[in-house]
Amino acid sequence: MAWPWAWAAGWPARALPSGRTRGAASRPDCDCLPERPNIPENRTMTLLSTRRGIMQTTLAGMATAAVAPLPRAQAQGTGQKRTLKAVMHATLGVLDPYATTAYITRNHGYLVYDTLFAMDDQMRPQPQMVRDWTLSDDKLTYTFRLRPGLVFHDGAPVTAADCVASLTRWWKRDLMGTRLMNATQTLEAVDAQSFRLVLKHPYGLVLETLGKPGGPVPFILPARLVQIPEDQRITEVVGSGPFRFIAGEYRSGDRVVYEKFEGYVPRQEPASGLAGGKVVHFDRLEWLEISDVQTAASALQTGEIQVMENVSAEMMELLKRDRRVVLRPRGIGNSLLMRLNWLNAPFDNKLVRQAVLNAVSQPDYLAAQVGDDSLTQPCKAFFTCASPYATDVGAPAGQNLDRARQLLKEGGYNGEKVVILHPADLASGSALAPVTEQLLKSIGMNVQVDSMDWNSLLARRARPAPIAEGGWSIAWGIWSDLDLMSPIINLNVDGRGRRGYVGWAESAEMEKLRDAFALEPDQGKQMQLVEQMQRLAYDDVFAIPLGSYKVVSAHRDSVKDVVAHQLIVFWNMKMT
Repeated sequence: MAWPWAWAAGWPARALPSGRTRGAASRPDCDCLPERPNIPENRTMTLLSTRRGIMQTTLAGMATAAVAPLPRAQAQGTGQKRTLKAVMHATLGVLDPYATTAYITRNHGYLVYDTLFAMDDQMRPQPQMVRDWTLSDDKLTYTFRLRPGLVFHDGAPVTAADCVASLTRWWKRDLMGTRLMNATQTLEAVDAQSFRLVLKHPYGLVLETLGKPGGPVPFILPARLVQIPEDQRITEVVGSGPFRFIAGEYRSGDRVVYEKFEGYVPRQEPASGLAGGKVVHFDRLEWLEISDVQTAASALQTGEIQVMENVSAEMMELLKRDRRVVLRPRGIGNSLLMRLNWLNAPFDNKLVRQAVLNAVSQPDYLAAQVGDDSLTQPCKAFFTCASPYATDVGAPAGQNLDRARQLLKEGGYNGEKVVILHPADLASGSALAPVTEQLLKSIGMNVQVDSMDWNSLLARRARPAPIAEGGWSIAWGIWSDLDLMSPIINLNVDGRGRRGYVGWAESAEMEKLRDAFALEPDQGKQMQLVEQMQRLAYDDVFAIPLGSYKVVSAHRDSVKDVVAHQLIVFWNMKMT
């Protein structure tokens, strides 16, 4: 299997789907918009009504074996829509696909939008909306032609102008996208079905960038939706993907509803990763937003839902005993990282940041958050232990509380409040704040934990406000390793300060190293640059890696042909 992003800069040239080869190139950065949720006022009541309804059904079904089982979604009456119900890892609060790196928004986007290219299960870019393309002999001009029959959910045909407008809005907000933008001389429509990208200099990551799976993804939207002021959010959900978003039934905190888009024409290739034919085999998809994992697992056992995106370790033990449930580890793991806010005291002080770094014990975090040693891996590599750039260079040897207390003293820490953001409704991150609270108190820090839902946390995390005005000190990154494996895409080594990723680490030296990596064709010299970057990242404490773990999905045995290598998708699935 090809390493994800292993070809990012200077890895051996390889064959593209067209038969051509490509090698190395260069790339620059993004300014991501604040992550503000679109949450209606009735969020709490609707969440409670959904959870209460499922719990009542679940408890009734468990009370006695004589009670008839709940009807499955596929066993519906004649004329009724075939509905699949799923519980995802978080509440969908941000609908603008370019405005956040949140994975729930990305997963939503893959249902309703389509992409020009997509990564298959070997992490190779494959054409998706694109029918064919050519590259000039001087490696500067790409001409893309769309496949016929592409139409948006509002009935309008997809045109090259839509693609140009979408890419122009997207690439200002994405790390890889901005690197492509900075390498581009012109991007323009040739005719209704073709558009042309002309580069300033050869750039080897064009197709990988157009097919990048991490958010923000370069989804294609109607030009009328994306040609709005830069500071405004896209609120109307219209794409050309295999599902239509049913806006009238959307209740953030309760449910998200999609229906099969009859106008979608799948590719002929088999589904692979995020590429290939997106064939939908049911009429309706409902995401039930249930933050309580036990409630969700019980609903899966009774057949009230058919898919559970993420399964915690304790729920795995329960579900393993149910022959009607299939547990499926996904091919790409996740990593946990602590983000320190460089703008606010006390973490504007490097020595205080280093104190927290020395206090951390990865095994403690993994035990509290995951709880299953068979699924976890302590990992000190900023670019993950699954990456070809894995190294322990620069990392502390292990937890050293005495050293942490000494660094606090040397840094002149004077009891400044440390505000930790706690995602109370996010099962995959709910243990991180409590562990940190106890840890920092043990070394003498003044700690306050602010609990909130995940979408509110994303919104607050994105604001560079002082502590007295609702700012924060510590927040979290829960990343797919897919988005960490190279310095080109890893936001945790972003050194652009206020223009960069939340936490706002600033280092001109880091930016020089990343630019040098992007231009370096020699693999050995690349690794030397990676080691320099990681030493700097640990010394300045850009972030604190907390370890990695495998993600497990679950579905009823009546659900077949599940594609879940990078993320769980809902095309190709069948209900028998």
